[in-house]
Amino acid sequence: MPSLRAVLKASTIKRSLYASGALDAWHRRRNRDRLTVIMFHRVVARTDPRWATSDPEYTLPDDVFAACLAFFKRHYNVVALDDVIAARHGWRPLPERALLITFDDGWSDNEEYALPALRAAGLPAVMFVVGEAVDRKQPFWQEQMITAWKGGRLDAARVARLGRDAGLSGEVAGLAMASRDELEPLRRVIAALEALDDEPRERLLAGVARELDDGVRYMITTAQLRRLAAGRVAIGAHGFTHAPLTRVDAGAELTAARARLREGLGGDAEVTTLSFPHGKFDDGVVRRAHALGYDLLFTSVPELPAAATQGPGLLGRVGFTTETVTDASGAFCPELLAMHLFRKPHAAS
Repeated sequence: MPSLRAVLKASTIKRSLYASGALDAWHRRRNRDRLTVIMFHRVVARTDPRWATSDPEYTLPDDVFAACLAFFKRHYNVVALDDVIAARHGWRPLPERALLITFDDGWSDNEEYALPALRAAGLPAVMFVVGEAVDRKQPFWQEQMITAWKGGRLDAARVARLGRDAGLSGEVAGLAMASRDELEPLRRVIAALEALDDEPRERLLAGVARELDDGVRYMITTAQLRRLAAGRVAIGAHGFTHAPLTRVDAGAELTAARARLREGLGGDAEVTTLSFPHGKFDDGVVRRAHALGYDLLFTSVPELPAAATQGPGLLGRVGFTTETVTDASGAFCPELLAMHLFRKPHAAS
């Protein structure tokens, strides 16, 4: 483990490189012909009651999100989904250092907090929405478990029992000692439940249904979906049930997702882009999506695609957590975001 002195020295070097403009100059050369696609999930104010029980891996505070937008405007040319589609078809090129902002799932806080920040910054974005999430209050069961654990409704003994029933053994013993902010043992239980077939998993989750449902709205309403679309946030699909497309009938999922989103948006809206739920895909899923008319497919592979590549394809995306880009006090550190984004590998053309 590095010493405190070594950590402070490394931090000082990063700050100096960023403040001097050296990092930006290097980025302008290295990534001038690349498209950076940013992947967000939730944006919540620290004063919002939902903040205390949110999953830190997928949630940014609204002030950090606004700082990220300012960072993007300084170091990139932020583009809209239509710009990326046009470039992929060879109709017009993207600017140098193009960046696309995306969100996954369909959280109501995207309209409540992210949309006002995007409007204030004058930036477009894309939201990939789970069809079944529209007008649903509760989140997906994985997030419900995180919320119930952090909120104190789900105790360690109950989670350990779920883990054992899902096939884990000694791995869940650590839950007895875990604090509410210690999520790794819980994530192992969630992973074990995800590996089960639908019927046994649903049977196990039914036993904790009362603890999982806190009655709070988390997911997007039809009215919010339409406000996002009217606010320069393009709408794409993220499956219908949020199940990995490699484990279900991908054609049925993607057909149902498009129909639900078109209904929510008001009829004839185009839904031709997709991000893969849980980042899971294979060649069969890709072929099915293209056959159904999904033009651009977004992965969770943290790489930078070439801006000039034409035709339908797979576009990697880069995500990050609050911890990735803030210091110990929670203050945004642009040098950390620069180090995180500028060095991402280039995808093969």
